Amino acid sequence: MRVLVLGAGVVGVTAAWYLTERGHEVTLVDRQPAPALETSFANGGQISASHAEPWADPSAPGQILRWLGQDDAPILFRLRADPAQWRWMLQFLLECLPSRTERNTMQCMNLALYSRECLHALRSSAGIVYDHLQRGILEFYTNAKEFEHGVATAELMRRFGCLRDAKTVDECVAIEPALAACRDRLAGGIYTADDESGDAHQFTQALARHATSQGMVFRGGTAVERLHAAGDAIDGVACRNEHGVAETLHADAYVVSLASDSPKLLRPIGVPALIYPLKGYSATLDIGNARGAPMVSLTDLESRIVISRLGHRLRIAGTAELAGYDTSLNPVRCEALLRRVFALFPDCADRTSAKFWAGLRPAIPSNVPLIGATRYRNLYLDTGHGTLGWTLACGSGRALADIVSGRKPDVDFAFTRAPS
Repeated sequence: MRVLVLGAGVVGVTAAWYLTERGHEVTLVDRQPAPALETSFANGGQISASHAEPWADPSAPGQILRWLGQDDAPILFRLRADPAQWRWMLQFLLECLPSRTERNTMQCMNLALYSRECLHALRSSAGIVYDHLQRGILEFYTNAKEFEHGVATAELMRRFGCLRDAKTVDECVAIEPALAACRDRLAGGIYTADDESGDAHQFTQALARHATSQGMVFRGGTAVERLHAAGDAIDGVACRNEHGVAETLHADAYVVSLASDSPKLLRPIGVPALIYPLKGYSATLDIGNARGAPMVSLTDLESRIVISRLGHRLRIAGTAELAGYDTSLNPVRCEALLRRVFALFPDCADRTSAKFWAGLRPAIPSNVPLIGATRYRNLYLDTGHGTLGWTLACGSGRALADIVSGRKPDVDFAFTRAPS
């Protein structure tokens, strides 16, 4: 089949690759001149299959209330006169119910573990290099009560098949010696040896080049404006090229992987997608001659940030801001990232080298992405991955390619619609 994949972030590119691998004629379309220049450009770098539980859990509403009014809070809700934002927030509160949280955790975890296997196989077969490190992820705690909660969660996840091990302060420092600089602040940690880290931007661009060498066509500088629906099918996509010229692209099947912009395309044709942009920040620093930079990817639970070593760079990323489609940088939130990481690791990098970035995560209240078929027989979804796009991308793409090809995916997941 001729397949149009709309959106060239890590999710769209992996879907395009697996569709190409299955013999389809794939065209990948994006408004940017190259892949991975928006949401996938400078994320936290963690492939955290064992930490795939959703943000919506019973503790979330209380935390958000405590952070209201704090401009540097880890999670910041900027209320707007936007019905979509209010619908999203109400559904988020519903997903915080314990029964919903458990279901959503299982969905994300099943897909995440499958995705990690797919990534390993793809990396090996395609020879893709992206500053990846297989040293695990260490989630460290500076609050004793939060650590107790983390230990209980780790035990629950172990029953589900995730090897998350509670570690003492001494064990945390043994795993990551850079933590010695903040040893007196630590309460303990949770370590997952099977998780890893890597540069999503490098991976996505390398995979796009590999897919192109195998026949995929990339149409950069092409903005997608609307889908043309006719009866029970899509018969074209209205686009505008880099010169501002309108054109309509046609295919046998269409895949929407437009991250936070997906609802703008789907709403007019009656396809539900409760996705709202969740702005995240990152800072990338040159390590230079600094000796205190961690090698193991870290998650700082108190500040809700992640720290990943990417070659000779250090990536600090996190926070969540519900503020519509605004990608402007808030200096207070940028400085909060640096203040926290240098308080913990004073000699981790050259502070003056910091390059800041903000991107919009396509968040669904449940954190469970939309993958599968729709009411239109030739329209498919691979979107809404929120904070887990890099973690879930390969599994999502392979499963989506199976569905488009009329096969049943090899993972237990609640697809929107799938072959029986």
